[in-house]
Parts: sequence; C-alpha cells; structure tokens
Amino acid sequence: MSEQKLMSLIASIGELDAAAMAAAEQHVNSLTKPPGSLGRLEGIAIQAAGITGELAADVSKRAVIVMAGDHGVCEEGVSAFPAEVTPQMVMNFLAGGAAVNVLARGAGADVFCVDMGVNADLEHAELITCKTRKGTANMAREAAMSRDDATAALLGGFDLAARLAADGYRMFATGDMGIGNTTASAALCAVLGGMTADEAVGLGTGINEERRLHKVEVVKRALSCNRPDAADPIDTLAKVGGLEIAGLAGVILGAAANRSIVVVDGFISSAAALVAVSLAPQAAAYMIGSHLSQEQGHAMLLRKLGLSPMIQLDMRLGEGTGAVLAFHFVDAAVAVMREMATFESAGVSRE
Repeated sequence: MSEQKLMSLIASIGELDAAAMAAAEQHVNSLTKPPGSLGRLEGIAIQAAGITGELAADVSKRAVIVMAGDHGVCEEGVSAFPAEVTPQMVMNFLAGGAAVNVLARGAGADVFCVDMGVNADLEHAELITCKTRKGTANMAREAAMSRDDATAALLGGFDLAARLAADGYRMFATGDMGIGNTTASAALCAVLGGMTADEAVGLGTGINEERRLHKVEVVKRALSCNRPDAADPIDTLAKVGGLEIAGLAGVILGAAANRSIVVVDGFISSAAALVAVSLAPQAAAYMIGSHLSQEQGHAMLLRKLGLSPMIQLDMRLGEGTGAVLAFHFVDAAVAVMREMATFESAGVSRE
C-alpha cells in the first residue's frame, strides 16, 4: 500500500508551466542588456518561472533540509571518521554551529534537521524524527534495508517537503549527514548511473588512495552480494542506498509535486536526485545544480542528471553547504526579473 501511495504521489508531478516560461523569456529579452549577456542567470529566471508559474516568484521563504542516517557499511572501514560522528553532528546542526547553519543564516534560510535513521536515540525540541530503523545494515554483506523501509523513507521526505510548501516555502536545498554515505552514493551511481565502482568511488571524508581502493572493493562486494535491479530504483535504493538518501529523494519529489525549486547540493544529494529522477523523470526540471564537489564521481553524476553546477569551490562537505551558497544566484536571477528596467521603460534604444 505504501508503494502504491508513493507512485500515486509521483504521478502528481506536472510539467513546467510553458506559458510562464515563454513570458519570462520575452521579459528577459526586453531588459536593458544585450541578448543572453547575463548568461545562466537568464536560464535560471526562466526555469524558476516555469516551476512556480510566476514571472518573478517570491522565494524569500526557503529551507535547507538536512537529513541524517547511519550506514552499516562503516564496519568495512570505508570512512576516516567513526560512525558516532553522525549523531554528534546532528546535535551540532540543532545548536546552529555547523557550516550549513552559518551559510544558511547568510542566505536567510531556515535549517530543518531530520533524523531519518541515526543509530542513536536523539531528543531535541527542533529535531524532526522520521526514523524507520536505526541505520542501515552492512550492504557489503546483506541488503542495506528492506523495500518497505526504503519506501517509508521516500514517503517521509515527500511529506516533509509537502508540509513545508504548504507553510509557504518556495525553495529548498538538500543536505545530508551520515558517515559512510559516500559509499552508498557510489553504489547507487554504479547501478542507476551506469558508472564503474572505480569511477564512482572517491576520497569521501578524506581517506587516502589505498583506502579508496579498498572502498571500491567494498562497493563491488555490495553489488555482487545484493544484485540490485537497475530497472527498479526502489530495489536499488533498498539494497545499496541509505535512509537519508531515500529521504532526500523524497524531498525532491515532494518539492516538484508542489511546484517548488530544489537546489541540489553535492555528491550525496545528487545521488538522491538520481534516485528521484529514476522514479520520476519529470522531477529533473525542478532541480538546479549548485556546485561541483571534489568527490570524483560528481561530475559524471551531474552530467547524467543534466545539471550544470554554478559554483566550483573545491567543496566536499555536504550538509547542503553548496546548495545554500547557490541560493544567492537564484535570488539574483529573480531580482533581475523584478527590478531591471526594460528598453521601453528606460527609454533605451534597441538595435
């Protein structure tokens, strides 16, 4: 029944508003500048109009959704940090002390921290709990989670995005926290993105090349052990994914269903986006790429998604940090639409 509900919700994702996009393009071309001279800002403005149905939508109410979950594959020594860092960082987010909190304050964004599957009992007044289980199993030895768990996490993310959209949020950034989640993301890229394990696996939290090669072998073992079905995104997600990755995929789907802008963060968020578009190709039109991560598989993943990053700052933190920085570019595109003079209003001659 849960999977049937998910598919029904996915079916509600519509196409972009073609009339609004045509009007936005006409307006962009009437502004006091040479055609195309604002580059990708013009494309973002037109896309935002198509998503929201408005020429210059008010996107001042924006959210960073940081989803956290633990990964059993950490037993294989794939990370430079121990698993207990996940719950510790969740409390740091809630205290406002993480990098994403700092950058979100600068972007006027609210941070929502979600326990999707942390392997600890966490309590905090502002923590959103959407936990179906305490972390995934070790995917190198068995399925990371059940199909029902994966579906529940997808629905949890969808529901959160829908509730925030109902509260007036028009723009979302995807953020993640989960020691071991670059390993799960690499496995998802190998199956759903058609990469080899060696192409998909990077240095993660800062491991050396020797440990990266070990991580490659762990991903290969996970794929061999579980045999995920590339034609079945939920099967793949359940076998080699993560709870926070599933939740973020749900957020992307929920935001798209509610005609909201989704700014996708780095490698883990992009892996979640890959799951989302594998389930609902029409959701891709609602996404904006933020930055190019240092994680080596990210460039290939972005090409697979058809996303072009706005920023390249050699970041690899996750948390939604790159996506929050990209909010400023969306703001600039919307401000141009709202405030810039046209040739006619300014009395400026055209060619």
